[in-house]
Amino acid sequence: MDFQLSDDQRALRSGMRDLLGAVFDRDRMRTAVERGGALDRALWRELGAAGFFALRLPEEDGGVGLGLPEAVLLFEEAGRALLPGPLVATHLAAGRVKGAAEGAAVVTAADGDRPVAHLADADAVLAGGGPLDGEALRAFVAAARPVRSMDPLTPLHLPPPEPVAGGPGRVAVAPGGVAGRAVSAPGRAPAYAGRLRYEAALLSAAEQLGSAARTTDMAVQHARERQQFGAPIGSFQAVKHLCADMLARTEPARAAVYAAAVTGDPLEIAAAKLLADEAAVRNARDCLQIHGGMGFTWEADVHLHLKRAWLRGATGLTEAEAEEELAAGLGGAPPRSGSSAAYGPGRSQAGGRA
Repeated sequence: MDFQLSDDQRALRSGMRDLLGAVFDRDRMRTAVERGGALDRALWRELGAAGFFALRLPEEDGGVGLGLPEAVLLFEEAGRALLPGPLVATHLAAGRVKGAAEGAAVVTAADGDRPVAHLADADAVLAGGGPLDGEALRAFVAAARPVRSMDPLTPLHLPPPEPVAGGPGRVAVAPGGVAGRAVSAPGRAPAYAGRLRYEAALLSAAEQLGSAARTTDMAVQHARERQQFGAPIGSFQAVKHLCADMLARTEPARAAVYAAAVTGDPLEIAAAKLLADEAAVRNARDCLQIHGGMGFTWEADVHLHLKRAWLRGATGLTEAEAEEELAAGLGGAPPRSGSSAAYGPGRSQAGGRA
């Protein structure tokens, strides 16, 4: 199987990198950090106009009509640029939530008991029982509790506990439920089921891959420019080894993510998420090490990649969950509910090649 990118795919990736360089350069990223991660609606609409969210919708439904391999390329660039916002949820909500495909609506996801990103900015929330909007969304937001996020670009809220007793300042909400009654909070159920669960994990892995590649580039550039003892620090063997290790983590993760995008196989997606999470976190730490004392400062961007990588690693398929998926797929273990073995070996409609 040929995993080289086609000319069209290269052009798509290059176009997204150029777009993000124009609408979300470093100055705008730093402005977003100072705003506490509040979402830029103009930027969201720019992404919608570029087809970021409608990429996989059929053309007859107003989409671009491409597949999962092409989506992976765009999310890789988003991860490279540290683009904030609930990108995965809004992309997966295109065609399901009004305005998501065009970037007119911001859609986040309430996945079990995990913190919900960008809840205050959301027009809809993907929850276990279906999308929440309108009064149900407002009640859910009122019952959620803001928590401190390790990533300054990703504000977080804890979903309401289950069950939530109705009452002032503590409203119980469920899809189709009535405010003020004791019902199960929708955040307790997984946001995605079946195929969507694995697509969400793969797109998150693509973001991790982009971050891993970016921190590798940052480390190499710094090692070339930084002088110590009259020579670039990149000439020192210890620094060379760190940079080589970063590349050696990034490229296998890239191959795994691209292959999983083509096959859509749940086991391959779990493996890709494992490799991409490791590459993103460890590369950011090595990049920080190569930058030395300045790498620990707020002015350097390295810590932003590390914090985002930590946060993404705790979403979608976590390390423990991905390992369980792979173990269940080895044979001999009975399929667990929600595992890849229970999901089956079906393929997604990837479309195209990576």
